[in-house]
Amino acid sequence: MGRRQNEANLILSHRLILPLVCFASCGLAYALLSAVLTNARSRVSEFGTLVEHGVAAQDDGGCCSGVENLELWGAAVKWGSEFKFNNSQGCCNACKSMCSGKDGPCLCDTWVFCGNREACGSKFGECWLKKQKDSLAPERQEGVPPGEVVGWTSGLIFGRGEGIIGMETEYGTLHIKLLPDCAPHSVAYILELLALHHCAGCQFYRAESRGQSWDSEGNHIENAGFGPPYALIQGVLEAQGTTFNQLPVEHCPILRRGSVAWIGSGPAFFISLADHSEWKHEYTVFASVLPEDMHIAEKITALPTISDVWNNVNVTVLEKPVPFLLRRIQKSHVG
Repeated sequence: MGRRQNEANLILSHRLILPLVCFASCGLAYALLSAVLTNARSRVSEFGTLVEHGVAAQDDGGCCSGVENLELWGAAVKWGSEFKFNNSQGCCNACKSMCSGKDGPCLCDTWVFCGNREACGSKFGECWLKKQKDSLAPERQEGVPPGEVVGWTSGLIFGRGEGIIGMETEYGTLHIKLLPDCAPHSVAYILELLALHHCAGCQFYRAESRGQSWDSEGNHIENAGFGPPYALIQGVLEAQGTTFNQLPVEHCPILRRGSVAWIGSGPAFFISLADHSEWKHEYTVFASVLPEDMHIAEKITALPTISDVWNNVNVTVLEKPVPFLLRRIQKSHVG
């Protein structure tokens, strides 16, 4: 800032000061704008990582659920005797905080919380954070007598490139990202199927295109109907010769293109080819197809179909069902 000296220099000072003030103001505005844009880019990048994994942003900001009466084992990365919470969500979030989703596998992929005050005793509130040797085949406490209450609640967290399995068809492999923090019971069932090394009976039997109601990105076209066709492929996830127990209703977000959800309590399921906000929160979503594989689902909808009526609903059924195998993905599918 110029000093006030005499009248002759005052005008010259003002002429010099004004450009400096403008320059400083522009510099400050640029710094603030840069900070805002950097934060926005960070958020876009974070969302892009989720989309890259085939995981749509959740309506409620995410999930943090586990399976009660279950104690998962594994190498401890945080000792529960020195790490306690008031609820399982706190324990789950502590594990998630060690899994940014940007730098590869999580440092923590398993959380175990003792939340049953009577069964836990002095261990009540303990939160153990662990790392599995194989996150698709987590170690668990064995030999628990039937009916005995286990005070522990356990959950899994899958990081970048983890928790991805393949639905292998003759038309290509659909890679799906499992969502154990949103649908832990459903994912536990899928991992049991995966351990069988076969999925005899698993198949797609219904296929319906996006028709004139949704665009190629799955967005609903203004003033268009909501089907038929209903923009989905439907199948069954049950291995022949095994006993299926109905699954509980879990997280039911708005269905997005690529969402994999149960019909009722399973084992019938479907993959959504479009956003289905009209169905609101009706279906448990337990996985999401990676975006780059959605063309395989679209390919199945182009196969020959026949018309049918189910409970007064017009549907199209594949002339020839498409069987698939569940298989492990040995390497990260997302480079």
